[in-house]
Amino acid sequence: MTVLGLVEGPLWYTAATVFVVGALWRIGGMLALPARVELSEPRASATAGAVRSILQHSLPRPAFVRQTAFHVVAGYLFHLGLFAFLLFGAPHIAFIKERILGFGWAPMPRWAFIVTAEIAFLGLALLWLRRLLDPVLVRISDADDRAGLWLTCLVMLTGCFALQETDESLRILHMLSVEAWLVYFPFSRLMHAVLFLFSRGYTGAAYGRRGIAL
Repeated sequence: MTVLGLVEGPLWYTAATVFVVGALWRIGGMLALPARVELSEPRASATAGAVRSILQHSLPRPAFVRQTAFHVVAGYLFHLGLFAFLLFGAPHIAFIKERILGFGWAPMPRWAFIVTAEIAFLGLALLWLRRLLDPVLVRISDADDRAGLWLTCLVMLTGCFALQETDESLRILHMLSVEAWLVYFPFSRLMHAVLFLFSRGYTGAAYGRRGIAL
C-alpha cells in the first residue's frame, strides 16, 4: 500500500469514525441531561420560540449593530466561504463521491473555488485579529481556541497547496491535516458548529413557552 493509499484509506476511515462517534457522544450526552420540569401552563409555543431564537440570533440586534458588525461580518465571511468550497469544490465532490456517498453533484468553477477560499481566509484572519486585540477575548481565550483556529487554518492552507496537484506529498499533507482536524473536532470548541443550534434552541424554547420573545 502506498503512503497516499494509507492516508486516504485506513487513516481516513479511522479519523472519520472518531469524528462521527465523538460528535454523537457529545450530542447524546447533552440530550441525556434531565429535562427541566415545567409546572406552569405554557403561554406560547416552545417550538416557535426555539426556531425564532435560532434565526434571530443569526443576525445582530439593531441596537448593537455598530458594536457587533466586525465579528458578524468576519464570521459569515469565514463560515460561508468554508461551507461553499468544502461542499462545492471539485476535489471535495470527487472525494465525497469516491469515499463517502457514492454520488456527487455539479462543482463550482475553479475560479469560484479560489475566490471562496480567499473569502474564508479573510474571515478567519479577521476573527483571529479580533481575538488578539479584544481585551475580553484575550482574557477568555485558551489553548483550545488557538489550537482549533490554527488547525483549521492548516487544513485550508494545505488544501490550497494540494489544489495545484503538482506533488503527491501536498495531497498527503492535506489529508493528514484533515484527519487531525476530524479527530480533534468532537472534543474541542469546534463542536460549536453543531451545538449552537441546541443551545439557542433550548434557550428560545424555554422563553418561548413563557411567551417571552428573545
